[in-house]
Amino acid sequence: MSFYTISILFLVPLSALAHSSTCPGKPASNQLQYSVCPGPPGVYVVESSQGKGLGVFAVHDLDVGDIVMREAPVLKIQFPQVPRGGVYPMDAVSRLVHHEFDALSPQQQEEVLSLTYYTKGANTTEEDKLATIFRTNAYMTDDKVGLFPKIARINHSCRPNTGYTWSKRLNKRVVFATRKIKAGEEFFVSYISLAMPQEDRQKHLNKYGFKCQCDACSRDKAVSDNRRITISRAFARFEHRLTIEPPQSKAGKREALKNAQVSIQLSQLVQEEGLADYYAKAYRIVAITHGRVEDWQSAATWANKAYEIRYMEDPDSSLTNEMAQLTGLYISNWQSQLKYVTPSA
Repeated sequence: MSFYTISILFLVPLSALAHSSTCPGKPASNQLQYSVCPGPPGVYVVESSQGKGLGVFAVHDLDVGDIVMREAPVLKIQFPQVPRGGVYPMDAVSRLVHHEFDALSPQQQEEVLSLTYYTKGANTTEEDKLATIFRTNAYMTDDKVGLFPKIARINHSCRPNTGYTWSKRLNKRVVFATRKIKAGEEFFVSYISLAMPQEDRQKHLNKYGFKCQCDACSRDKAVSDNRRITISRAFARFEHRLTIEPPQSKAGKREALKNAQVSIQLSQLVQEEGLADYYAKAYRIVAITHGRVEDWQSAATWANKAYEIRYMEDPDSSLTNEMAQLTGLYISNWQSQLKYVTPSA
């Protein structure tokens, strides 16, 4: 959203700030109620993906925020309690998974058993195959772990073009486009944290039994690694330094100004790397650091950018609410500041 666009929205309710586009099939009067436009039926198709087995591909063009799929877990278990630093007992996990699996329909069971899995052992018995499938493909859902057979078909990339979130309200995992996607393009998600160099990422991916060959891991590995190391260090630097209150001392003001400049560089690196999972986190940092130097226009703009993404992920989350409140605070401060600006002759 441009500075001009946001500046003319002072009289528009905060809830409208992130909802600037009209959803297909929705009347214009409703456009302010949506920041995520559900795609029409037939969004994806599962087909062969070169070097990856099966993959999920776009049937038609998608815009940022369009829904790829929503899926409820076909299996969901509460992992057994383990001592701090311990490992989950796979025999106990297997019993829980089998108990849930036995309650599924034959069609659901077939879909689960068709999923790809990886084991280091030479042989996998039918008894532990199910637990291995679950371990390879499951996702966290609040305090439980769930298996989503359709979402599990989406392959990994260290530069994914989709993001996902767990909606407690819907009891579904939601996958949405994080950039424009063309018809026929494969959808990718990330299986791991991405703010690491390639060697570290591959160590985490080894448990899935494949070597990632995405652009970040092959074509521009050195440049990508440098960016991601810088990103990781910047996030760590800001983690305990973010406070809304402006500094009072001269030294504090100098440091705050430097942090605002560094935060812009951080957001640029995250965008250059295509790390959509980290956009909102980076934009929040930019917003707060600019608020601390009382650049309310920039603070409001970046807070709203973070709000747009958090709303896209989950309109009801505490993170979305936080960014809505920050955007409102910074806009209010910006309005107050403008009242004391004398127009030039």
